[in-house]
Amino acid sequence: MGFYGGAYGLIAYLIASFTLVVALYIIFTGSGTQFNPGAFLEDTSPYAWALTGVALNIGLSVIGAGWGIWITGASILGAGVRAPRITAKNLISVIFCEVVGVYGVIGSIVFSSKLTSSATQATLYTAANYYTGYSLFWGGLTMGACNLLCGIAVGISGSNAALADAADPSLFVKILVIEVFSSILGLFGLIVGLLVSGKAAEFA
Repeated sequence: MGFYGGAYGLIAYLIASFTLVVALYIIFTGSGTQFNPGAFLEDTSPYAWALTGVALNIGLSVIGAGWGIWITGASILGAGVRAPRITAKNLISVIFCEVVGVYGVIGSIVFSSKLTSSATQATLYTAANYYTGYSLFWGGLTMGACNLLCGIAVGISGSNAALADAADPSLFVKILVIEVFSSILGLFGLIVGLLVSGKAAEFA
């Protein structure tokens, strides 16, 4: 743990140092106006924001589902060697992980429905299109991050459920309740993501 913590700290230190050097170079060479986040937000196409949000939504959700299946599946297979009876009923943990990916698919389909029309260069940069682009971006990021963490939580609780079931069958239902609450986190992300993007109109 100490090695990985030190490695991550070193990486963070190098990134912060590089950023500081670049920022000081820009300031002292008289070109500080090149660092303009507002211009970046205005010049980037609203379609780019929207499509990035959709990609983050489905991508992070699938990563979370795969990560959770990897964690719980390894424990089910490992514990199933000593106690084969647990393999069938513990597949519910894998299903819970897969539902996390389904949340991402549902959100991406809803978001994609707002990308129906193709605006021209003259009508693309409007307030309504900016609102739609930013809403889909932040809604997708919120939903994807929630599903990523949900998949990991379900995977860990499902792994412990399999190991506990192998040791004592009476513990399975008790730990399954914890796993259900872990899977609800992804549903919260789906609801919040849909609420964030709910008032966004289609691109005009």
